[in-house]
Amino acid sequence: MKFLMFMLFLIPLSFKKKMEWMISLLFFILFFMFMLTFSFSKSYYYISMFMGCDYISYFFILLTLWILGLMILASEKIITMNFYSNLFILMLLMLMISLFLVFSSMNLLIFYIFFEISVIPTLILILGWGYQPERIQAGIYMFFYMLLTSLPMMVSIFYLYFKFNSLDFFKMTFLNSYLLFFCLTMIFMVKIPMYFVHLWLPKAHVEAPVSGSMILAGIMLKLGGYGLIRLMKIFIFIINDLSIIFISLSLIGSLIVSFICLVQSDMKALIAYSSVSHMGLVLAGIFSFSLWGVTGAFIMMLAHGLCSSGLFCLSNMSYERLGTRSLFLSKGLINYMPNLTFWWFLLCSSNMAAPPSLNLLGEIMIINSMISWNLNLIIIIMLTSFFSASYSLYLYSFSQHGKASNMIYYFYSGYIREYLMLLLHWLPLNLLVFFSDLMV
Repeated sequence: MKFLMFMLFLIPLSFKKKMEWMISLLFFILFFMFMLTFSFSKSYYYISMFMGCDYISYFFILLTLWILGLMILASEKIITMNFYSNLFILMLLMLMISLFLVFSSMNLLIFYIFFEISVIPTLILILGWGYQPERIQAGIYMFFYMLLTSLPMMVSIFYLYFKFNSLDFFKMTFLNSYLLFFCLTMIFMVKIPMYFVHLWLPKAHVEAPVSGSMILAGIMLKLGGYGLIRLMKIFIFIINDLSIIFISLSLIGSLIVSFICLVQSDMKALIAYSSVSHMGLVLAGIFSFSLWGVTGAFIMMLAHGLCSSGLFCLSNMSYERLGTRSLFLSKGLINYMPNLTFWWFLLCSSNMAAPPSLNLLGEIMIINSMISWNLNLIIIIMLTSFFSASYSLYLYSFSQHGKASNMIYYFYSGYIREYLMLLLHWLPLNLLVFFSDLMV
């Protein structure tokens, strides 16, 4: 409750001029305050009203606070040009409050309400601060995908209340209805996004401002995985029956999306499609229904949140300097920004699960759970892993090497703010591995 009050009292501060960096600092202070509440208890703790915190929600709330602090650092252009910066900060605070309540709620209805509320500030970020006119189409795409799947979920929540007389996560017992399973989980499949319902994601990413991309990749995709992990215990028998369909679909989708990545010419679209590929592995891990699989999916989600967000920051940096995201036009950047090339290397290597990144730990656990689930999956996992490395190398080598573009007249290598932001993405991504026993 005290953290919620902290966030609510930040709202009046967002209307004051030139308070953006102060609010960013307060986000990080809130992060460290929340980090100190860590408990080794396996059950819920800090219970008040409908809110509580367990292992999974604790790490996701930490990730939310961290990414939101970095989003202000990344959006310096909006702040210096005073492009409705007060409204922008207000949207971030609304996002923060709704995501905090999503991850800390112990009640399915409250979870659902704030799950839906979090879409609105994201939509406003895309429509208000996006770059191209196509952002309207991208926003509508995203909104209708969510809308289409949220009504069945709402109706099934009412049915669950009728069935259990309570919507608290820990009071729900087993159900054996396929229809209810699809109604409840379809929205999470769209949010993750699963292959076949992933089309809104690349559009939304490409048209969103850097902060919109960061929050979409960093937190919004994780809501789907989080919701599935929370509702898994209700559908134990159904998941055992259907896991073969979802695992096959996720892994084949992951492989196909890796091929799509290899033909992208737009940096942002490539990173967005790579998110879909990684989330396919996460979905397969969750549906393997083993401790290794679910833990691996959880770690992979945390790692992907930091890594993808950092890559979007990097693509935005080159976009701000070159005015294009095309890989054909932004070649030979190593000549202009050798120090940023170093960051491209670090984050691309983390994206392809090179040690010591958290991605590697998550991927190893998911691969273990998949192979123990069915040995025949080893071929498709091998190919997915290989092509994941391929598109990461393609992104790095195409943008950094080659003949430099003749249209660049002047250049600045980078601000301290930008290097700080990249460091704050990379450090937790590679240092959390040393504390992996806490997560596992």
